[in-house]
Amino acid sequence: MKRLYALTGAEQAKLIREREVSPVEIVEQVFDRIHRLNPVLNAFCQLEEDRAMAAAKQAEEQIMNGEEVGPLHGVPFHAKDLVLTKGIRTAFGSKAFENYVPDEDDISIERLNKAGGIIIGKTNVPEFGYRGINKVFGNIRNPWNTDLTPGGSSGGSAVAVVTGMGSLTVGSDGGGSIRNPASLTGVYGFKPSFGRVPLYPGCRDPKFPGGSSWETLEVIGPLTRTVEDSALMLSIMSGPSHMDRHSLPGKLDFLKIIQNKDIKNLRIAWSVDAGYATVDPEVRRITLEAVKVFEDLGCHVEEVHPGISNPSQIFAGLIARDTDFAGLRKMAKEYGEYMDPNFVNTINRVWTDEQLTSAAMDRQAINITMRRFMENYDLFIVPALFAPAFKVGTYGPTEIDGKSVPDNHWSSFNCLANITGFPAASLPAGWTDTGLPVGLQLIGGHLADDIVLRASSAFEEARPWLPQLNALIERYDR
Repeated sequence: MKRLYALTGAEQAKLIREREVSPVEIVEQVFDRIHRLNPVLNAFCQLEEDRAMAAAKQAEEQIMNGEEVGPLHGVPFHAKDLVLTKGIRTAFGSKAFENYVPDEDDISIERLNKAGGIIIGKTNVPEFGYRGINKVFGNIRNPWNTDLTPGGSSGGSAVAVVTGMGSLTVGSDGGGSIRNPASLTGVYGFKPSFGRVPLYPGCRDPKFPGGSSWETLEVIGPLTRTVEDSALMLSIMSGPSHMDRHSLPGKLDFLKIIQNKDIKNLRIAWSVDAGYATVDPEVRRITLEAVKVFEDLGCHVEEVHPGISNPSQIFAGLIARDTDFAGLRKMAKEYGEYMDPNFVNTINRVWTDEQLTSAAMDRQAINITMRRFMENYDLFIVPALFAPAFKVGTYGPTEIDGKSVPDNHWSSFNCLANITGFPAASLPAGWTDTGLPVGLQLIGGHLADDIVLRASSAFEEARPWLPQLNALIERYDR
């Protein structure tokens, strides 16, 4: 029997349209895969099998009747547990919302449904997407080594995609939450420009303390096994909405954009350490080798960095400014014993007015610096993360390359694209000697989603990563 779950979303959609396979077959195989793997990996916190199977049967009938169908007709997808789904529990990884069932979809889900996609469930996240541990649904495990973490907060989504438990997923990224797990699991994760994919209700609606934080930082984006699948999802999810005051006008055909893989003469700034970071030696080696691919493709690569220091503290202030502390502190009084201790400490931290306004001013300064810097370059490339995957249930390595570092140092550069609103992606750059994936981060300038995707697609064609991902799927077939 053909392994339909191992196909990309674009391949599944094509076979369904051509009547070579049934949506029912694909959905059945994907759920069989989930039932076998999820007890080990804990990628899903909510499954919608009956609903999905009914939708698959209806999709099959529509195809057989010759009805006009959308670009994702009959293709299963899932969404992280921070993205609202009508009639499907959205718990935000928290005891406080453990039984909450929304009465409306996020805009991205609504658009994927309209395109014919079939939602199969919700993927596990740390509580409210903060750096922490999920005390309600448990920790997610990295399929390359189940003693290690897949990162977050879209960790469940990344694990599901890379192991064949649904090829398409909706993630979100407020400070690296798409790119972190993409790097640690070896998939492609794309963080669009701020406002490119409208977001509502989510962090735009104040009735979700915790979930309604991050309003000026968070974006919706895909994690997939191929660039084509991300382009397919973005073409559907993007475009303006009157419900998101930040959404951008116009709509791009991302599938058409990635057909142009000629990136000769692209100007690339490259830094292995962002000018301040301690980097794992294998990450350094793998990303250095990966950047040479762009030189081979005719790009002009210059080793340089923009001259900014670690932005983590500025980022923390921006999160605080976007946070409903009143709502969260009330919640912590009731549910504190069920919450991650790191998250509770974050809630209870006292901020001064000057700390919050200074974060806003520092953000302005960073934006000016980065926009001036990107006047001379089409892309800024750095490692997606400064270390490979680490032990599950911990916040991060406290030592890298023999040097003591804060436990958030491994991901400290990712928030830059959220602070600036720039588009960014993590693509699989290679694997360590112990078989762990390492991501390369491509950051574009203002609204340069097209350049990031084209460069990603060109790299993928020059150095395909799908064979390694297919080998992982086969490992879990045994």
